[in-house]
Amino acid sequence: MAPDDQQTRRAILVVDDEADIRQALEMVLSYEGFEVWTARDGAEAWARLEKEQAAGQAPALVITDLKMPNVDGLELLDRVVAAEGPPVVLVSGHGDVAIAVDAMQRGAVNFLEKPLDQNRVLVTVRSALRTEDLAIENRGLRKQLDGRWRLVGGSPAMERLRGHVEQVAHSEASVLITGENGVGKEVVARNLHLGGPRAGGPFVTVNCAAIPAELIESELFGHEKGAFTGATERRLGHFESANGGTLFLDEIGDMPLAAQAKVLRALENHEITRVGDSEARPVDIRVLAATNADLAAACEAKTFRLDLFYRLNVVPLAVPPLRDRLEDIPELVDALLGLSAERTGRRRPGVSEGVLAHFRTLPWPGNVRQLKNVLEGASVFAGDGDIDLPEVEQVLAGGPAMGSAAPTLSVGGENPFEAPTFEEFKNSSESLFFRLRLERNDGNVKRTAEELGMQRSHLYKKLDRYELR
Repeated sequence: MAPDDQQTRRAILVVDDEADIRQALEMVLSYEGFEVWTARDGAEAWARLEKEQAAGQAPALVITDLKMPNVDGLELLDRVVAAEGPPVVLVSGHGDVAIAVDAMQRGAVNFLEKPLDQNRVLVTVRSALRTEDLAIENRGLRKQLDGRWRLVGGSPAMERLRGHVEQVAHSEASVLITGENGVGKEVVARNLHLGGPRAGGPFVTVNCAAIPAELIESELFGHEKGAFTGATERRLGHFESANGGTLFLDEIGDMPLAAQAKVLRALENHEITRVGDSEARPVDIRVLAATNADLAAACEAKTFRLDLFYRLNVVPLAVPPLRDRLEDIPELVDALLGLSAERTGRRRPGVSEGVLAHFRTLPWPGNVRQLKNVLEGASVFAGDGDIDLPEVEQVLAGGPAMGSAAPTLSVGGENPFEAPTFEEFKNSSESLFFRLRLERNDGNVKRTAEELGMQRSHLYKKLDRYELR
């Protein structure tokens, strides 16, 4: 049996006080392409593990005998599990099976019974490594969900969307994700992929609006060498690249009609044909599509195929605009600044309450993407300091208008940025902050105080000071 290329890069630690068993396991595993380390007892094995883990070279698996002098197999198992080390397989004699089963409850992934059988050893090793690989992959997917692709916000609108995503993720049904530009349609698509059975497969994104009409068939289905001028080699299309995973068709409303017919055929037949080829090739994919257009209206206007619309819109998911979940802004700001700091390696700036209050008064026509860009710009102006209203206003002044829905940043008709002194600016800004918070809570002082974490008596003093009662 030829060694597996991936296995040649993996080490297995074999622990046994009997030299002939160590040598037998070393011979079998080495032939399969593994690097094999050996130890005579648990103490020697633990010392080797600590040394290798400190160097970032921990083995992929530990195979240890149960009964050994000094530190036995159970004690070694407990140490490895406590240190969140590699998976452990126990080797036991016939009379030790009950102890071995108990060891599995303590964290061992499997056990081998003496006398050792070569095929049984290899099956157990491969199974243990495959299980560990899946566990590592799942932890990575969870980390992705907790980071860039997390659905942020606890507003009712986001809780509904999150619940729908969790329901739909385990289905194989096509999903049409709708919403304005910048609301996070790709984030929803990623959550559907990462939360479902295809999470271990590829996630391929196609921006239908960015592909020229004359190239879209080649991009989607691939082509053979010589299929057209410039096709100097065979190329796989996005459908084949997504095989076993998810294909995300972003801005599907901008796909040319001619391509729509071929996409529909591929989805119905679960197969594609490369440009310049006559052979149909099966594809196993789940399709998610997204658009900011009204596809129903496009169908009436004959610019989008009705049959493709029905095929894609099996499960519709609408992503709410930011203006419909303004209460999510503090959490979004925190998440966006955290991701930015992680990406750039720069200090994560703080954000004043005045900024957060002002953000909740804006209509955000560019949605979460616009909020992200405003924060990045304000961070630049803030330098090594925190973000306050002047930095935000500087960014907003240089960007597109927020629209008539945005109230002016003023109190009593006076703009705090026109205050002649810093002290007057602080008073004016504080007055604006409390007025906006009070308005947000429909004048309810108790609810406003609870939201701000203030004593109600303290808030009353502030409201009296600025004549807001």
